[in-house]
Order: sequence, then structure tokens, then C-alpha cells
Amino acid sequence: MNLSPWLTGIEALATLAFALSGLLEAARKRLDVVGVCVVSGLAAFGGGTLRDVLLDRRPFFWVEHSNWLWALLGLCLAAMALLKVRHLAVTNRAMQWPDALGLGLFTAGGTQLALDQGLPALVAVLMGVITAVCGGVLRDIVCNEIPKAFHDHRPYAVCAFAGGWVLVGAQALAWGEGPSLLAAAGTATLLRVLAMLTGVRLPGWREPPPPTR
Repeated sequence: MNLSPWLTGIEALATLAFALSGLLEAARKRLDVVGVCVVSGLAAFGGGTLRDVLLDRRPFFWVEHSNWLWALLGLCLAAMALLKVRHLAVTNRAMQWPDALGLGLFTAGGTQLALDQGLPALVAVLMGVITAVCGGVLRDIVCNEIPKAFHDHRPYAVCAFAGGWVLVGAQALAWGEGPSLLAAAGTATLLRVLAMLTGVRLPGWREPPPPTR
């Protein structure tokens, strides 16, 4: 399936951003070179692969653009060499910045691909959320952590959901593909960054108070 230049650019940047988030998380966990490549690949390609399965798109986007696999391997090897030489400390916050960028970009790309197949707006937005969230979920599971999308209580999937509706609205207003994609990606990313900076939290499950005797 041929993608427009806008969608190709969005997919490529989103893949790079999530690959970097996976790389930083793997480095923080002190994984070896195989672990770094696997975690980075899951983060970069996991959400898009699940989207392609649900949309019945063949070949998968990383099979169709196999050069991205070489770029991922090169990025992992170069980053490992740099971190080893410079002895840079990798923090959890450092991983969250490329993750926020990838969240917005994959939200826009996933929603647009679903809309291009004529799916209803709500289904298309959910496809955008799946594309944006599932790569990070797989990254965290492999790194033996509860996925941050579910347990840190800061808006994550909610940001992607909002960004998807921005794309639907922008297209309804005939903004054009490029401005619509940028507006959706920018909205989801900005909301996630604001959530990180302000510490706003979603309500979580609270244990009931112990019974009084």
C-alpha cells in the first residue's frame, strides 16, 4: 500500500522516536546489544504491526520499508558506542521525551490510515491510540515493568485519543492532509508533555478503608 509523502514522513519520524525511547529504556536496564535491539524494535514497530494486523494491511509497514530495520540497527549500535564512551547516565525522564513525540506522531499516522480505509471516526481514532500506545506497552513488558501507560496515572492513551479526534475534526474542516496530521500529532504530544511537566494525574483504583471493629 503506497503512502503519501506526509504519511511516510510521519511514520518514519514516529518509528525513530519510539526506537530511541526503547533504546534509552534498554540502556537504563543495562541490557546487552541483543536486548537493546529487541526492545528498540518492539517499541518502534509493535504498535504499527498490531494496527496493520487489525486493518488487514499487507505487507506490514516495516516489511514494506525494510530500510528502517537497517536504520534501527545502526541507531542501536551507534548509541551503545556513544553511551559507553561518554558514560552518560540514562534516566527515566530522558526516555519519556522521545516517547511523547512518538505518541503524537503514531496517533496521527494510525488514525489517518484507518480513515483512508473508510472506517468510522471512532474506530479510526482507536486505531490511532493502539498504534501510539502498544509499542511502549511491549517495551515496558519486556523490560519487566508494569506499562507506564497503565500505572503512572499521567494521561497517556487519553492524549492519543484527543489527538485522534483533532485529526478527524481537521479533516472535516478540509484542512488538508499535512496540516491535519501536524495538528493531531502536535496535540497528542503537547498534552503528554504538559502532563509530564505539571504532574496532573488520572484517578486510580483506591483500596477501600479497613473495616472498623
